[in-house]
Amino acid sequence: MALSKSKKNEKVKQLAAELETSTSAIIGTFTGLTAAKDFELRKTIRAAGGRYHVVKNKLAAKSAQGTKVEKALQGLKGVSSVAYTSGDPVALAKALSNWVKDNAEFTFKLGIVDGKVINVQEIQSLATLPGKEELFSKLLFLINAPATRLATVINATGRNLAVVVNQAVEQNKFDAGAQAPAAKAEAAAEAKAEATEAAAHAEESQAGEQPSGAAQPENSTASQAGEAATTEPAEGN
Repeated sequence: MALSKSKKNEKVKQLAAELETSTSAIIGTFTGLTAAKDFELRKTIRAAGGRYHVVKNKLAAKSAQGTKVEKALQGLKGVSSVAYTSGDPVALAKALSNWVKDNAEFTFKLGIVDGKVINVQEIQSLATLPGKEELFSKLLFLINAPATRLATVINATGRNLAVVVNQAVEQNKFDAGAQAPAAKAEAAAEAKAEATEAAAHAEESQAGEQPSGAAQPENSTASQAGEAATTEPAEGN
């Protein structure tokens, strides 16, 4: 059934609006494609971030005017369908290439990426490239790798130090180490004081004096006072 002019214009406007923001497209053709497989194909393309239409060649050419995919939709022959995206062209090429491997009813005609038309072989080569997400993942890995390794070393050093400290505490190594110098210093000070006192006593003994630390007789004061009284002359003599 032929489309009316108004229907054609409506389809042109709708497709033109969708193609306006598209940067990449892959044009294909098919024979004997069942409704079930057509549904699977559309689902695969949507999962890759794209959209898909079976198009009439003249309408496709008119709809693509002024867009980045215009060159790929000019002069098409036979049955044509277009899968297009404003996202990752590699993801779209991968999805279609994998689907085509198991569905020979669909074949590629040509493609376009950022205004450059590519042939079937180039579409297949595009499908082997790493996608944007994969490239970003590799780039982030390269950026974060040195920092990650440094953090691992720092964390390992901290864990090892904690283990050593914990073992030392359990074995009372820190207490013994801290108390030993203090005990030695205290013992040395006591020995020095005793030696000084002994030397002082020895000097006093050699000088005929009673050691300063010796106890005085309790009646020493009284006897001395008595001796002093007997030696003094009596008054009136």
